[in-house]
Amino acid sequence: SEKNQEFIGQDEAVDLTNCEREPIHIPGRIQDYGMLVAVTPDWLISHASENISEVSGGPASELIGRSILDLFEPDAVHSIRSRLQMLKGKDSVERLFGIKPFAQKQKYDVAIHLSGRSIIIELEKNVGSHTTDYLSLVRSMIDRVLLSSTIDDACSMAARQLKAMTGFDRVMVYRFEPDDTGTVIAEALRPGMEPFKGLHYPASDIPKQARELYRRNLLRIIADVNSDPVDITPVRNPEGESLDLSLSVTRAVSPIHIEYLKNMGVGASLSISILKRGKLWGLFACHHDTPKALSFDLRTGCELFAQLFSFVLEQKESDLEREQQVKGQILHDQLMAQLAEGASLNANFSMIVSAISNVISFDGAVGYIDGEFLQTGTVPSEDQCMALMRFLNTTATGRVYTTDHLQAVYPAAEDFSGVASGLLALPVSRTPRDFLVLFRQEIVRSVTWAGNPQKPVTPGPNGMRLTPRKSFEAWQEVVRNHCEPWKPGEIQAAEALRVTLMEVVLRMTDTVLRERSRAHERQELLIAELNHRVRNILGLIRGLINQSSSTGLNVDQYTQQLSGRVQALARAHDQITKQNWSPAPLRALIQTECLAYLGEKSDRVTIEGPEIMLEPQAFTTLSLLIHELVTNSVKYGALSNTHGEVAIKLRCDRQGDMFLTWREMGGPAISKPPERRGFGSTIVEKAVPFELNGTSDVRFAPTGLEVDLMVPSHHITEAEFRSEAVTDASEPSQSDDEGEVSKISLDGDVLIVEDNMVIAMDAEDFFRGLGANEVHIASDVSEAMELLETITPAFALLDVNLSDETSEPVAKKLQEKGVSFAFATGYGDAVAMVQRFPDVSVIQKPYSMEDLKKLFR
Repeated sequence: SEKNQEFIGQDEAVDLTNCEREPIHIPGRIQDYGMLVAVTPDWLISHASENISEVSGGPASELIGRSILDLFEPDAVHSIRSRLQMLKGKDSVERLFGIKPFAQKQKYDVAIHLSGRSIIIELEKNVGSHTTDYLSLVRSMIDRVLLSSTIDDACSMAARQLKAMTGFDRVMVYRFEPDDTGTVIAEALRPGMEPFKGLHYPASDIPKQARELYRRNLLRIIADVNSDPVDITPVRNPEGESLDLSLSVTRAVSPIHIEYLKNMGVGASLSISILKRGKLWGLFACHHDTPKALSFDLRTGCELFAQLFSFVLEQKESDLEREQQVKGQILHDQLMAQLAEGASLNANFSMIVSAISNVISFDGAVGYIDGEFLQTGTVPSEDQCMALMRFLNTTATGRVYTTDHLQAVYPAAEDFSGVASGLLALPVSRTPRDFLVLFRQEIVRSVTWAGNPQKPVTPGPNGMRLTPRKSFEAWQEVVRNHCEPWKPGEIQAAEALRVTLMEVVLRMTDTVLRERSRAHERQELLIAELNHRVRNILGLIRGLINQSSSTGLNVDQYTQQLSGRVQALARAHDQITKQNWSPAPLRALIQTECLAYLGEKSDRVTIEGPEIMLEPQAFTTLSLLIHELVTNSVKYGALSNTHGEVAIKLRCDRQGDMFLTWREMGGPAISKPPERRGFGSTIVEKAVPFELNGTSDVRFAPTGLEVDLMVPSHHITEAEFRSEAVTDASEPSQSDDEGEVSKISLDGDVLIVEDNMVIAMDAEDFFRGLGANEVHIASDVSEAMELLETITPAFALLDVNLSDETSEPVAKKLQEKGVSFAFATGYGDAVAMVQRFPDVSVIQKPYSMEDLKKLFR
C-alpha cells in the first residue's frame, strides 16, 4: 500500500488493512549525527540510541532501568525540567542550546518533546558559530518577502533567501494541489543545475500519512543519504509499545525515501513545512549534491522563517480574497447605480454581463429570464442550453453552482465540449427556473510531470514496492474536457452578484418613474446652460465682427485679423473644454498663442513665475488680450525684427491677486505713442478692468511696449514656480542628466562580492533593474576567485571589508582580466586600500539605485 512509503515510527500508526504485500518493517532508528534518550516521568531511562555510548562509556543497553541522574549533570536536568514545564500541546517541542549535559566540556543542543508516556530528549553536538543573529536575519528576510506583490513573487523571494541562508544547492517551494499532487512553483538553484520549476509530482510521491507527519513535524533534515542509521535499544518498552518518533529531530527516514533521493542525485536534504491555518499548504524542499549538516540553531532559524512565511502567505492570500471581495462589492455598487429601480434584467443583460466580466472571466454568457433566452459570446445552441437549464433546476437552489468538468456531471455536454467545458450558474428568481449562466471553453492543459504519474510502483532494491521513479525526465499528460477552475474568490463574488440581481428583480416600478423624472429635470437644466453659453459665444463673435470692421482695413487684412481673433478664442475654448470647463493654465495659453504666430521665434519669449490656473471667464478674456499683444509685437514690436525679445513675469501677492508684466526689448525704438486706438489696443487697455474688475496699465516706452495687468484672486489659483522659454508643451524637455540616466543599461553579467546577504540581494535587485543578464554573488574572496575562474563579468561591485579579509585579491584579479569594477564601503579606514586603486570609483553604504547609476555615467 502507498501508505507504507513513509513510516511514522510505530507499527500502530500505519493502517495495513488494504496492504497487498508484506510491509517494510522499519525499527526505531535515528540518524548518526544525534543521540536520543527516552525517560519516564519518574526519570528512569527506557530507551537510548547507540550513539549515547560516546559519552556513557558503554552500550545503550546498559543504561536501561537507570536514573537520568546517572547520565546527566544536575544543572542539565534542571534545565530540562524547566523546559518540560513550557511544553504546550501534543506536538510541542522545546529546545536548549549550548548546555553541558555530561561531565565533559562538550556542549550540546537539546530538543525535548513528549511521546506517549515517554519524554524524548535528543542531543546534538553544538557546532553553532554564534556569529550570526538568526532572529535578526529572519526578520530582515521576512521584511523582503512582505514587499512582494504576488504569492509567486513571495515564494521566489523566500526560496532565494532560504538558499542564501542555508547554502543548499537547490531550494524549491513545493505546493500541494487540491488533488494532493504537488507542483514546484518557485526555485533557487546553483548555476548549471537542471531546473525543476513547473514540474508536477503525483500524490503518491508524498502519501497521506507522510503529509500528516509533515504537518506535525515542521522540519526534517537528512544530513547524509549514505549514512547508516543507529538503532534504538530496546525496540519496545515494557508495555510492548514501539517508541513513536513522529516529532523526533534526529529520526531516521524510510529507505524508500533514501532511495528516492539517491535516484535524484541528492546527497543531503532539508524539508520545512509551510502551513496555512493548520493545514499543510506546501514545503520548502532543499537539496544538496553532497552531504551537508546544518547547526541546530540555523535549522531553528529556518523553521522560524517558514512559520513566519506561512503567516505572510496567509496574509497575501487573504489580501487576494479581500481584493476579490472588493471587486464584488464594486460590481454590486456599479449594478445598483446603473440599473434603475424596477428595471428589467432582460433589457440590461448586455450591461450586466459586461460588468461581470471585470470580476469573473468567461467566454460566453446565457440568460433565461421570464421565458426569454439571451446570449452573448461563445455558448452552446439555444436547444442545448434549454436542456441544460432543466439539469440546473435539479441542482441546489438558492446558491451558485459551478463545475470545471461539465461532462462529468452532465454527460450530454459531450455534444458541445468544443464550445463549453465548464459553467458558473446564478439563479436569479425565487423559483428554480431563471438563470444567468457563464461558460468557459475547454483548456487543453499540458501538465509536465516529473515521470509518469500512472506508474509510481516499479521493481527496486526493496522488491515490488513503492520505489520512486528511476527517471525524473518530464512527462506530458494532456487533460481534456476541463475549463480553467473557478477560483474561490470568483465564486464568492458570483454569490454576492446573485443577491444583487435578486434585489434588482424585487425593486418597485415607481422608483423607476422617480429616477426618470429626475433625469428629465437634469436634462432640461443642461440644455438651458448650454443655450446660455452658446448665446454668449455668438454675441462675442458678433462683437468681434463689428469692432474689426470699423478699423478701415481692406478685405484681406480684415479677414486675417478677424480670423486670428476667432482662432485665439477657439484655442482658448479648446483648452478650457479639455479641463471640463474647470480652471486652465495661463502658461499653456501664452505658449499656444506664441507657437501659433511665432514658430521658430517662440524661444524669444520667456515666461517667469508660478503656474497660474485661470477660471474659464478670465481665460477667455486673457486669450484675446494675449493674442493682441503677440500679433502687435510680431507686426510692429520687439518680435518684428531678428533680435528682439519679450519677457513675461507672473506673480501672486498675499491676497492671491495675480500680476502679469509684459516687457518688449530690442525691437524698433518708439519715439511717441501711436495716435490711433484700434480694437486691439482697446482690448489690451480695457478688457481686464471691464470683464474681470482688475487693472491695466499700458505704456509705450522708448525700449518697447510695457503692460502691467492685475487680475483679482477669485479668478485664479497658483501652482509651482517655473521659469522657461516658450517651447512646444506637447514635448516636455528633459535635462541632460536625466536623459543620460534613462539610457543606462548593462550588457552582460555582474559580480557582487558582499558578506552581508541582505545587502547583496539588494544590490542584485538593483543590477537586475539596470538590465544585467545574470548576477553572481560571492560572500568571501575564495568564492569570488572561484567564480572568476568560470565567468568574466561585465562589471563587479566589491565590498572593501569582508569579515576578516579585504577584497583586494579580487580587485587585482579583475584588473588582470580587464573588468570594470567599483568599491563599496561603510568604513572610513578603508581609504588606504582604495588608494592603491586610484582609478576605481567608490560608493558609500548604504547605497541606492541612483548611486549605482552614477557609476555608469
